Amino acid sequence: MISLQNLLDNEKCDEALRQARWPEGVRCPHCAAATVTRPGRDTTQPARQKYRCEGCGRYFDDLTGTVFAGHHQPLSVWILCLYFMGRNRSNAPIARERGLDPSDTQRMTEPLRQGAVARPPEPVLSGEVECDEVYVVAGHQGHPEAVRRAGRRGRRRRLKGARGRGTLATEKPPIFGMIQRGGAVVIRRVENVQQATIRPLIQRFIEPGSRVHTDEYSIYNPLTDWGFDHHTVCHSRGEYARDEDGDGFHEIHVNTQEGCGSLLRSWLRPHRGLSQEKRPLYLGFFQFVHNVRRRGKSLLSPLLTLLVA
Repeated sequence: MISLQNLLDNEKCDEALRQARWPEGVRCPHCAAATVTRPGRDTTQPARQKYRCEGCGRYFDDLTGTVFAGHHQPLSVWILCLYFMGRNRSNAPIARERGLDPSDTQRMTEPLRQGAVARPPEPVLSGEVECDEVYVVAGHQGHPEAVRRAGRRGRRRRLKGARGRGTLATEKPPIFGMIQRGGAVVIRRVENVQQATIRPLIQRFIEPGSRVHTDEYSIYNPLTDWGFDHHTVCHSRGEYARDEDGDGFHEIHVNTQEGCGSLLRSWLRPHRGLSQEKRPLYLGFFQFVHNVRRRGKSLLSPLLTLLVA
C-alpha cells in the first residue's frame, strides 16, 4: 500500500512506480531485454532514473510507454490525481485541490480512465448471475453539432428525462448490467434494450449453462433458448424475491444488480453533465473499482500497477 504522505514526494512516487512496473527487475520496454545500464538521472526530474538497453541500445526511463510519459506535470501530481479519482472526485475539486487549471486536470484524468478501462481482462460470469438495466439521462455536452443534428433546442436547466425506458437517441441511454453473485460485474452503455442488442453481451460475458435471474421484461424471454437456466421475478405483481424450491430462502431476485445500479447512480452524481460520448469511460472505471474490491488509499496500488503493467 502506498502511504499518503509519500504522494507529495516526487522521489518516493518514482520509487513506488518503479516497484510497480519492474517487480522482477528492469526490462527494456522496446525489446524486453533484461541487460540494462543506468547512465544517470533525468535532467528535469532528478528523482527519475534513466536506463540504456544493452540489447537494442535505446534509452528509456520508468515512465516510457505508460500514460504518464511525455507530460510536464511531475509524477507526484499524476499519482495524487489518480488517488482522488479512486475517491470519485470530479475534475473541478481535483483542480482546486492541486491548484491546477481545469483543462489540465481534464487532460490528466481522461487518459488515466482510458488506461484503467482498456487494460483489465474481461471477466467471465458464471454460477448465479443477475441481469438488469438502469437509465441515466446523458446529452451531448460540449458537442453542439450533435445537438443540432438531433434537431432540438438546448436542454433547459434541471429538465428531467421522460418517464419510462429510454434509448441513446432520446438522450436517456440504457446501462445494461450483469453481476455474478459474490463475484464481478459487467456494465455497458447500450443504444436500446432489445434482444438483438443484449444477446451478444450476455453470450460474451456469461458462461453457457449459468443460472440467470432477471425481472419479467420480455427481452429476457429467449434466455433459455440461448443456453441459460433462466428464472424471473415479477415486479409488476409486487414480487421482489421468491422462494422457488421451498427451502425458506428467497433465491430468485435481481436485488444484487439493482443495488449495484443504485451505487452506479451515486458514483455518477458528482460528475455533473457527463455527455454520452464520455459516459463509457466512467462506467468502465466504476466497473474496475467495483471488481477490485478496494476503496480509499488501498485502491491506489492496484490502479498504479494496472496503468504501468
